[in-house]
Amino acid sequence: MNAHVSAGNASIGNASIGNGFPALVLNADFRPLSYYPLSLWSWQDAIKAVFLDRVNIVEQYDQAVHSPSLVMKLPSVVSLKTFVKPSTHPAFTRFNVFLRDRFSCQYCGAREDLTFDHLIPRSRGGQTTWVNVITACSACNLRKGSLTPAEAKMWPSQMPMQPSVQHLHRNGRLFPPNYLHQSWLDYLYWDTELDP
Repeated sequence: MNAHVSAGNASIGNASIGNGFPALVLNADFRPLSYYPLSLWSWQDAIKAVFLDRVNIVEQYDQAVHSPSLVMKLPSVVSLKTFVKPSTHPAFTRFNVFLRDRFSCQYCGAREDLTFDHLIPRSRGGQTTWVNVITACSACNLRKGSLTPAEAKMWPSQMPMQPSVQHLHRNGRLFPPNYLHQSWLDYLYWDTELDP
């Protein structure tokens, strides 16, 4: 195939496509590359990958893109032709700490004004690691200050640990993005336990 489709000349009928119609990206084994953030490509990137023969189109939107020499339905789900080995150890980031702790304060359960707290304060030799950092709301973090949990009489609902990628994926499914196209659902929740 030899066609050039760009945002400048592509349209759906008389309406511009803009940034709508993202494509869910699956690995070669048909699992999403990532659940949170969900692995999505813009329609432009998905079409480019199709023409470069890097992906298979699995599902399509009803809408099509038009160029002078081509009419093509927009991909809603694509799968990579080459398997990408997933990382076995998630990066230690603020976001992943929040995701591990399900975006809630481990002291009081609040879900707003979140930061992170060192169980053993840095001023007392505590390190910034998976096993010493938890999600905390600003109020609890301020109240605990530079005390240990025993001194502050504040214990986390769950002790911190280094999560696996699967653990973060499971938690990520609890916080779906604002937009989930119907064609994505079978691929996002294919291994979810079925109701009797």
